[in-house]
Amino acid sequence: MDEARVAELLGSPVAARGPATGGYTPAERWVVELQDGRSAFVKVAVNDLTALWLRKEIRVYADLRAPYMPELLGWADEGNRPMLILEDLSACAWPPPWTPERIESVLATLKAVAATSPLKWMDPTSADVAWIGEGWSEVAEDPAPFLATGIVSPAWLESSLPALLEAGSPSVVAGDRLCHFDVRSDNMCFRADGSAVLVDWNHAAIGNAKLDVAAWLPSLALEGGPAPEAILPDAAPEAAVLAGYFASRCGLPPIPDAPGVREIQKGQLSVALPWACRALGLPIP
Repeated sequence: MDEARVAELLGSPVAARGPATGGYTPAERWVVELQDGRSAFVKVAVNDLTALWLRKEIRVYADLRAPYMPELLGWADEGNRPMLILEDLSACAWPPPWTPERIESVLATLKAVAATSPLKWMDPTSADVAWIGEGWSEVAEDPAPFLATGIVSPAWLESSLPALLEAGSPSVVAGDRLCHFDVRSDNMCFRADGSAVLVDWNHAAIGNAKLDVAAWLPSLALEGGPAPEAILPDAAPEAAVLAGYFASRCGLPPIPDAPGVREIQKGQLSVALPWACRALGLPIP
């Protein structure tokens, strides 16, 4: 992290810094203390992929200011190390535990996101997020990685895949609402007034707002929250899309820069796949 550049952008020298926890990409994350008493969160790209994502995130923060987002304090894009500076949310409450009030707060925040006009530069065809709905097609093309996990049997996959392909198609992702498209419990926190804040906006796009709610529910259930159907009934297509997304990825080789992601995807699938099966009347593996 370029402390001199941070000081220039924020108008005060950096007095101290420490690594920030969280996140699954190798991007640098810091919490800095400034000499004037303020603090800030700084994210810095470290390779081409994190630079691509960070530039997208910077654009979203610059063009979309909303109470459900951290405040943008500054940014820089020089060389291949773009840098994003946001308000420090360390003092916020990060789940778990979950309470009915917190669950309602997240639902209210996701409703507010969906009610926000999408940014003009976003692709109205949702072409940039259609891949989210291609999971079962990828499994059909090469079932070996998924079957190697032992989560399902070949016989179960053969009999259930047609229904999952039909229900969880890329068309489910399409819509006309602003979506975060990376809603998980570790991407949200709560301010002192109880309002929910969403972080990590690099996947924001136009799409099906119901899928944003659905994406949150596996992590909620894994952390002691209610079953997905209690929050989002009648969501068989969204459940099938999520299950396909995780099924197509959890058996792939570990990601060198994010070695813990595959286990997290398996955990998410352990909720999403039974949910999809219940919704579609399929046997639960």
